Amino acid sequence: MNRYDRPRRRFAMALAGLAGFIDAVGFLSAGGYFVSFMSGNTTRLGVSLALDPTEALLPALLIVGFVIGVTSGAVLALRAGNWRKSAVLALVTALLLAGGIARTWGAERALILALVLAMGAINNTFQRGGEVTVGLTYMTGALVRLGQGFALWLTGKSEPGWTAWGALWAGLLCGAVLGAYLQQHFPYGCLWIAAAWAGLMALLALRFPAES
Repeated sequence: MNRYDRPRRRFAMALAGLAGFIDAVGFLSAGGYFVSFMSGNTTRLGVSLALDPTEALLPALLIVGFVIGVTSGAVLALRAGNWRKSAVLALVTALLLAGGIARTWGAERALILALVLAMGAINNTFQRGGEVTVGLTYMTGALVRLGQGFALWLTGKSEPGWTAWGALWAGLLCGAVLGAYLQQHFPYGCLWIAAAWAGLMALLALRFPAES
């Protein structure tokens, strides 16, 4: 984050908010499983394999779906060149629209599939040299970098922009609060809001050609 200018940081925070929004909707819809936090799903998979293998199928499928989403987004990003941010976010928008349609039809499994694919794909938004530079759906790394930045600040060696990692985490948290609230009070509309949010981000991404 500290390598990006302020507009790109704000853009990343808005996308982290979108990721938090979708993850909260997915968490509540999938009965306590995650559509983006694969460490949590891996732990649940391990516990299920040890204690009740019949419960292992769902977390396993979510992990596979997430990897497929990442792969699909990565292929699209490679082919889109300088405009990969907009291309990836257009894919995310389409998947969220599919999720909204699935919910309207009462197809909850298709809904969860669409959300986990979208959350895998969105992590390809920020890349440099083929490597993800800002993970939008997992915040452990962001909090580690925040802590490291705080340590450097305490020792007088900090670099500008290190607090942006905290703001990225806060973006995910705020999005999760909003997503959970709307899932409870506006369940048939929350995914249309998420799709509109993603579509707006895809348009805004045209201002930010991809980094080399």
